[in-house]
Amino acid sequence: MRYTSLTSIASFLTAVLLFPLSVHAQDMSEHNTLTQEERANGWELLFDGETMDEWRGYNDDSFPDAGWVVEDGVLTIQGSDGSVEGSGGDIVTKESYDDFVLKLEWKISEGGNSGIFYRALEQPTQAIYWSAPEMQVLDNANHPDANRGKNGNRKAGSLYDLIPADPQTFTGHGEWQEVMIIADGDHIEHWLNGEKVVEYTLWTPDWYQMIRDSKFRNHPEFGDMREGRIGLQDHGTTAHFRNIMIKEL
Repeated sequence: MRYTSLTSIASFLTAVLLFPLSVHAQDMSEHNTLTQEERANGWELLFDGETMDEWRGYNDDSFPDAGWVVEDGVLTIQGSDGSVEGSGGDIVTKESYDDFVLKLEWKISEGGNSGIFYRALEQPTQAIYWSAPEMQVLDNANHPDANRGKNGNRKAGSLYDLIPADPQTFTGHGEWQEVMIIADGDHIEHWLNGEKVVEYTLWTPDWYQMIRDSKFRNHPEFGDMREGRIGLQDHGTTAHFRNIMIKEL
């Protein structure tokens, strides 16, 4: 199913997407589950709270044997030295997705840094961030990245290093943040804590000019994939994830 106009996307959000958010808000004791209504509307879990059957390591056939742990219904990347390589490495979904709505919750540690990638291309000699757009996961108050980049484009919710999240709705480290990412053809939206904070259009002259002016200029594959994997970043600091679900459009 394709939604090719802003009006239809808005109607879709009102009629379908916001309903699951309200259901989970009413009963937060039940995590990593889908209601009957959500299943009927096409939602699928990417994390059941116990196993990592839907995931594997980036450029790897298996799930990392270190770094990532599942405990009490929460997927956690354990902090190490704060480097971008981390202790377990980035993970990606086994399946690839083109048009979708992704929802999840994340909680970052004090001074923590992570990210959510989408439409990622696996390249044996390249890190995931050279191909995949990234929704930034960051403790804005305590990580130096918040004051780098331009106009806050490395703060939580932003299209990392390209488009700042506006408004900035991150509520602080140690608190669960609610995410929704919409990828419908060339139309992309980031939502953080119930508000749309980023909206952009891929593959336009403005898009390509922005890439030429960025750190991604030497990576023509960046943001150019029509489909790809969902990824979670190990940036060497502790981050938690739960209620990861996807709906294909």
